[in-house]
Formats: sequence, structure tokens, C-alpha cells
Amino acid sequence: MKNICSVLIAVLLGLALTTKAQITTTTPQTSAKVGDAPIKAGNWMVGGSIGSTSFNFATETFQLNVDPKVGYFIRNNIAIGGQGTIGLSFYEGGSTISYGIAPFIRYYFRETASPTSRWFGEGALGINGSHKKNSQEDLPVSLLLGIRGGYAHFVARNVAIEGTLGYTFTKADIASSSGDSGLGVAFGFQIYLPGKSR
Repeated sequence: MKNICSVLIAVLLGLALTTKAQITTTTPQTSAKVGDAPIKAGNWMVGGSIGSTSFNFATETFQLNVDPKVGYFIRNNIAIGGQGTIGLSFYEGGSTISYGIAPFIRYYFRETASPTSRWFGEGALGINGSHKKNSQEDLPVSLLLGIRGGYAHFVARNVAIEGTLGYTFTKADIASSSGDSGLGVAFGFQIYLPGKSR
């Protein structure tokens, strides 16, 4: 009986040591050396800002936005596309829901390129509308003009996380001299899909 117990203990100890030796720890991937592959002519990008905040200088309002985006690379480093905007503004006395759509153009700077990241600049021109919460009144549709700069860091071959800083100007009545402007900070991601190369 003692021999059987000794053999059993030896087998269990051997299994435990073998199992411990096979356990390996892996760290998550935080960057990928992609070079120019994701931003070549013919590729697509899909994503957007999953959360952005801005402060309006004229009305002293705080806004939270979600901005989906899709673009197509017409040349290496240059993408054109469209973006939507859904936002919620908070101000003293209430809140406003805003929405909009704007075509954009984005340029990735070659001078600041690294194997895992790129700086970019982007401009957008479109329309923006809003609706006051608990009100039957829709505010006039306005002209939207935006410019922003950002940094894209590739965490996988086709995925980049982004941070941007931008300035937006909206004008409800084009004939009038009044308008609103504000700075915004956004964080999001882009998925780069290979397309038909030119």
C-alpha cells in the first residue's frame, strides 16, 4: 500500500511540475510595425471617435460627441470620405441634441512617419443641426467647418488608435455675422481595410 501511495504522489508531483513548466505568459500587443501599408491608394478606413469632448467659446457649453467615419485613400497618404456626428450639449438651464454630416479630407504626414505611427491633419466642411431637449423647436441647420490634427498609433496590422485636437466653427445663418466656435479633444480608432491597389 505504501508503494502505491508513493508512486501516486510521485506521478501527481510530476504532473504538477510539467503543467507549471508549460504555462507561458504573453503580454498584449501594443504596437505593430506597418510602415506605409495601411495608408496606400485604394485602401479603406472605417471607424471614428467613440468619445469626444468640446467647449464652445461663445455659449460656454460642454459637448460630448460620437463621430462615425468612413474614408477611401485616393492616393498614398491622402484619404477622402464622410463622417457623421451625434452629440449632446450641456449648458446652464438645459441640454441640446445635435447631429450632422460632413465630407472630410485627411493627410498623413510623411515627415513624421515611424514604423508604428503617423501624424495627420484633417479638414471637414458640412452641415450641423440641433434640437433642444423637452422642446418642440428645432434650431436652424448650420454650416460646419472643422480642422483638426491627430496622432495614429498602430496596435495591429490594420488597427490604429487615435487622438485628435481640433477647432470647429458653426454658423446657423450664413447671411448673418454671428457664429459659434470651439476646441475639441477626441479619442477613437480606425480599421484600415485593404482595397484594390492602383
